[in-house]
Amino acid sequence: MSAPFPSVRAVRRPLPHALREAACIPRVRYGEAMRSTDDHERPAPGGAIDTSRASGVEPTVARDGPHDAVPAERASLPDSTHIGRVFLRCRDLPACVAFWRDALGLEVLERSAETAFLGAGGRALVGLIAAPDARSAGRAPGLYHVALLLPDRASLGAFLAHAVRTRVALQGASDHGVSEAIYLADPEGNGIEVYRDRPREAWPRRGERVAMGTGPLDGEGLLAEAGEVVPFRAPAGTSVGHVHLRVADAAAAAARYRDDLGMDVTQADFPGARFLSAGGYHHHVGVNEWETRGAPARQPHTLGLAWFEVVVPDDGAREAAEARLRAAWEEREHALFVDADGIGLRLVGDRP
Repeated sequence: MSAPFPSVRAVRRPLPHALREAACIPRVRYGEAMRSTDDHERPAPGGAIDTSRASGVEPTVARDGPHDAVPAERASLPDSTHIGRVFLRCRDLPACVAFWRDALGLEVLERSAETAFLGAGGRALVGLIAAPDARSAGRAPGLYHVALLLPDRASLGAFLAHAVRTRVALQGASDHGVSEAIYLADPEGNGIEVYRDRPREAWPRRGERVAMGTGPLDGEGLLAEAGEVVPFRAPAGTSVGHVHLRVADAAAAAARYRDDLGMDVTQADFPGARFLSAGGYHHHVGVNEWETRGAPARQPHTLGLAWFEVVVPDDGAREAAEARLRAAWEEREHALFVDADGIGLRLVGDRP
């Protein structure tokens, strides 16, 4: 068995005491607790969960801008559309591989001196690319977090128990109404969310759209469902549920993902943020401008997010989406489409 990542240390005390400690994971309030990723300035963990607002609480409503107007005729994507693999450039590939394996429980599926693919149930979720000489992206647009979706609440409880026992540095936790989520970052500051969804019929809504909020996470309830505490391994069925991006203009970015790619806006009343999806999911893509409003585009080959995949299983729909992106975005090698923020995506078919 490989040696664990150096910062993942065993807790030499009974788990019940650690369960009480888990109640002090700070709550993530979008735009406050979570900070930038690519500039390596995530806040240190600490503080207590804020219980002053209930789960699913309505955020301050932001006024629609010119980019929020929905065209009378617009493109769409099949309901089966979802996020595929996310690719990150890493200065220290071995350290990042060890973290994603030992702290997050992903399996190393392929490994070379230049790349590593990690996933669950034999399916790759994250591609790590060695880039020892790459520059930091600073506060340019890029990744806010990549979100690993676990198949059930017991799995999220098992991850939390593992994180508490091994002292993985957690940065926050929240109940968003549609989901329960835990936040952390890898050794190079790439933001990570680990979450589970509630059933769709239980999602809070405001009219036809979802109404995600930020409330305190029931850590003790999660841990009660964890069962036997063993080294956590991400179960089969784990996927990349969504990506959350930092952009220069949230409304303009959302318009690109809506009009050019074909996603639907699912929530637009977080000030400085928008959320989009296909098939009625709460969000496959989130965008925010909280720290990057007006920032210049991301430069190629910088550390952090390299690109992410959007899986469109239907060939005709994928080809139509590629044609729209080709007309509106910059196309680089191997059908990599890059938007005005310098963020790249590839459209792919479903993988076995």
